[in-house]
Amino acid sequence: MSEDRVKKILSLLKKAYPDAALVLHYKNPLELLIATILAAQCTDERVNKVTETLFKRYKSAKDYANEKQEVFGQEIRSTGFYKNKARNIIACANQLVERFDGNVPDIMEDLISLSGVGRKTASVLLGNVFGKQAMAVDTHVFRVSHRLELAKTNDPDKVEQELCKIIPREEWTRSCLVLGTHGRRTCIARKPLCNVCVVEKPCHSPDKLIIKDTLFDNKTR
Repeated sequence: MSEDRVKKILSLLKKAYPDAALVLHYKNPLELLIATILAAQCTDERVNKVTETLFKRYKSAKDYANEKQEVFGQEIRSTGFYKNKARNIIACANQLVERFDGNVPDIMEDLISLSGVGRKTASVLLGNVFGKQAMAVDTHVFRVSHRLELAKTNDPDKVEQELCKIIPREEWTRSCLVLGTHGRRTCIARKPLCNVCVVEKPCHSPDKLIIKDTLFDNKTR
């Protein structure tokens, strides 16, 4: 992977998305932790609708820990997989109370030891509320990284490692945000908007060629 190519791609994306930021709404580390767990297999927009009410009722780790799983499950039902999420969030909250005095830890090893928290969730927290450089590989970052040939493996954790090798540490969090924003707004899953993409030239994705061929075929009919 050419260092110049990586710099060029990231430079173009940063200029295109100066407002790149998390879509999830939160005011503190606990809220972002809960929102990110809820966001698994769910849109950020849906999560924001749920947490708008949820965060008014549950303000501390103890509030979540003391709730009954069945009751909490109904609160988050619309986010999908609500039984597993309810179980993980309540277990996570209990761990926060018992091991961290109700506070969300700011160390990767501590974060991933919590129920329902993987490297992606931990990295979201580290990079966005704790001011530490981290590469959170969600579905959008994963897709864009592959289409732009910044990563090759099919394991999100390994994609994280690949990206961290080619992107300077001081740019991990920002790069992750612009890659994710590009995936949400332009390089969408089924029909990427290649005609308005700022990195269309350095992109050699088969997905782009399929879209272009389809557009060409439609014009010639």
